[in-house]
Amino acid sequence: MGTLRDLYPEIEPDEHGMLDVGDGQRIYWELCGNPEGKPAVFLHGGPGGGSTPTHRRLFDPEKYRVLLFDQRGCGRSTPHVSGQDVDLAANTTWHLVADLERLRELAGFERWLVFGGSWGSTLALAYAQTHPERVSELILRGIFTLRASELHWFYQEGASQLFPDLWESFVAPIPTGERGDLMTAYHRRLNSPDPEVRAEAAVAWSVWEGSTISLLPRADVIAKSGERDYALAFARIENHYFVNKGFMAEGRLIADAPKLRGIPGVIVQGRYDACTPARTAWDLHRAWPEAEFVMVGDAGHAFDEPGILDALIRATDTFA
Repeated sequence: MGTLRDLYPEIEPDEHGMLDVGDGQRIYWELCGNPEGKPAVFLHGGPGGGSTPTHRRLFDPEKYRVLLFDQRGCGRSTPHVSGQDVDLAANTTWHLVADLERLRELAGFERWLVFGGSWGSTLALAYAQTHPERVSELILRGIFTLRASELHWFYQEGASQLFPDLWESFVAPIPTGERGDLMTAYHRRLNSPDPEVRAEAAVAWSVWEGSTISLLPRADVIAKSGERDYALAFARIENHYFVNKGFMAEGRLIADAPKLRGIPGVIVQGRYDACTPARTAWDLHRAWPEAEFVMVGDAGHAFDEPGILDALIRATDTFA
């Protein structure tokens, strides 16, 4: 399997609902695949990206029982962060880790395979290091651990050297005098009482990522990134996590990698990933050498680039 056409067939969930997790938050969840199959959970990126029907197709529906969900504030979960007055205080890494345990119990799974890419790899690592006894295997893609160097690369200096034309659009909403700390400058605008200021900042933030996640530009991804409500939730949630450094100590997820050593795993990384460069995946590999490490030589960040997709489906097939 090596192209998008080779995903497993489209399927619909046979169970779905909304789970009240407290704090005024309701989480959309769905279950699909074989009710007697191997338990798995898919963690979407962002944070704030939401799950999609395509994500269901990464797992053999005859062999897996997969839970997918939309994390707090995005997708079909409520309240949606595109709303003007929606507060983010109860949206942190550790709230999401607790939500995962509630969802696991709802599904009736004792242990499950945890699959996460990009921000989903961050959440997967945080969950697995907190509840290793609940994780049967880990599949991680586009590794991101919220270290200061990773954030600085993509939102201050680094990626701008590769995409100077796109960078101009990203910094356009920010006055020149505030560009020394772009994440903070964006934080002010994404939380402005003026809805138009919020929307302009959100679209610029979201399109910057959507324009740089694949080796070659993809018009469909860029168009989705520019949709106002999607961008508002995506940008506000991402920026909230990033200005707060993921609500964890610097370097914690790499430092705590030894907690994973009893868990079989696969790390998949695109060599030319401009959003989450290969340095972080390599650092995780060095700290967790028991996991299989797959460097895809002709790919960027997106999960459905052919070489990455091939490695991910081979991983789910192996663990099935």
